[in-house]
Amino acid sequence: MSTLTDRLPDISMDANALYREEMITDRRMGVLRVLHPIKADGSPDAARATVFSGEAQLATSIGALPISFDIPATTFEEAIAAYSAASKAALERTMQELQELRRQAASSLVIPPSGSHLGGGMGGLGGGGKIQMP
Repeated sequence: MSTLTDRLPDISMDANALYREEMITDRRMGVLRVLHPIKADGSPDAARATVFSGEAQLATSIGALPISFDIPATTFEEAIAAYSAASKAALERTMQELQELRRQAASSLVIPPSGSHLGGGMGGLGGGGKIQMP
């Protein structure tokens, strides 16, 4: 008999893909994350590039929506300079995705023709004919 832990996916860490994370903020706009590649022993891994990512929030009617995005940069100074453009692009993508989700949700609504009665009367769903049964 298998246990629950036997059915779980492999959740081990990849020792060849480790990063030390540093968070930078100006306490106004958002967060810049600097991911420094490291080896399994914790020493810097000069063979891999530092990764920069950003975080911002979009205010919505149901609360703040966190947005994460990669920043194409090779140095810390480049990442700071590119933060604005990368965040704007991420916000645009997010807004487009939200509009698409709204469109999909709106198109999935089934609105019966006026005068029809769902599940009521004789014959179940009301038809679109001219004869109406009370």
